Amino acid sequence: MSTPSGPPFRADHVGSLLRPPRLLEARARLAAGEIDATELRGIEDAAIADAVRLQADVGLRSATDGEFRRATWHMDFIYAITGISKVEGKGRPVHFHNASGDIDWVPAGLHVDGPLSIDEPIFGADFAYLQSLVGPGQTPKLTIPSPSMVHYRGGAAAIDPAVYPDEDAFWEALSAAYRQQVQGISAQGCTYLQMDDTSLAYLNDPAQRADLAEQGRDAEHQHERYIRQINAAVAGRPDGLAVTIHLCRGNFRSSWAAEGGYDFVAEALFGGLDVDGFFLEYDDARSGSFEPLRFVPPGKRVVLGLVTSKRPELESKDELKRRIDEAARYVPLEQLALSPQCGFSSTVEGNAVTPDDQAAKLRLVVEVAEEVWGSA
Repeated sequence: MSTPSGPPFRADHVGSLLRPPRLLEARARLAAGEIDATELRGIEDAAIADAVRLQADVGLRSATDGEFRRATWHMDFIYAITGISKVEGKGRPVHFHNASGDIDWVPAGLHVDGPLSIDEPIFGADFAYLQSLVGPGQTPKLTIPSPSMVHYRGGAAAIDPAVYPDEDAFWEALSAAYRQQVQGISAQGCTYLQMDDTSLAYLNDPAQRADLAEQGRDAEHQHERYIRQINAAVAGRPDGLAVTIHLCRGNFRSSWAAEGGYDFVAEALFGGLDVDGFFLEYDDARSGSFEPLRFVPPGKRVVLGLVTSKRPELESKDELKRRIDEAARYVPLEQLALSPQCGFSSTVEGNAVTPDDQAAKLRLVVEVAEEVWGSA
């Protein structure tokens, strides 16, 4: 079976990688005033070069910078949007769960207090450095949060009504700002852009919808608005730019925040979202069955996140192949691909796995893809 000519690839990954100890130490030294931002960037550069080599060595065709310059997968980007301010101590707590208990994480809040725009591509300089490192056969990928994440984190309460008197005006401006990002990063040579989104997966969880309803939000139709606005954000994207979306139910220190299959959003999401591929979390029973994939139309690629980034145990090749066969009952095998279910370090803390575990899981993804589809 032939390999897709462009992304997403048969063997792919979500993006974030474990931060090496020397990078974490450098960030602590910066906070203590022992080094400056220039010295930190040099340390980041060296760590990113190692990360790109790792991805090449295991056989991946996509390459990211591991998100090594970020504190979290989403908020660094969101705070860089003109018109959005960081508000310490005002974030909504996120309740994470794992086999050992619960973890509460309270990120800083955000406030939309000015007209929204992205005049220069966010992470543009970071992506340029990644481009300089990739070798033959590697495609550099930029990962950014979807526009939904700006709204899901704060809702209407985070929007200054003096700037945007209603949510329609806010959404129009936010999608326009994202179009600036998409056009700008494409002009820089990006051919692979991934939007990361927890909201569309969270909304499958009745408990999450109940929480939104208590806030006065339209929980039953929120996903439809998000789909429309992501489509508006990527409308008119240049030819040659592949756009994918990654859906996740939370990934913080090997913990998760939501559960439930894709059933609630599946028909609107798979049938209506204008992206080239879906990275879908499917590493355990919380993700539900493959049946919602029946709504995926021809031409869309589904990257099955069957290999967990949350635990060190290495999956069985036979089990992965069995699950790929099961998914192929709903989506043709030629439209499927394989990846870990999420990144290994969505925040600087990282998951409870080692660098060796990380490399073994990425290598496993490549090997299984080669055995199932003939190449990665």
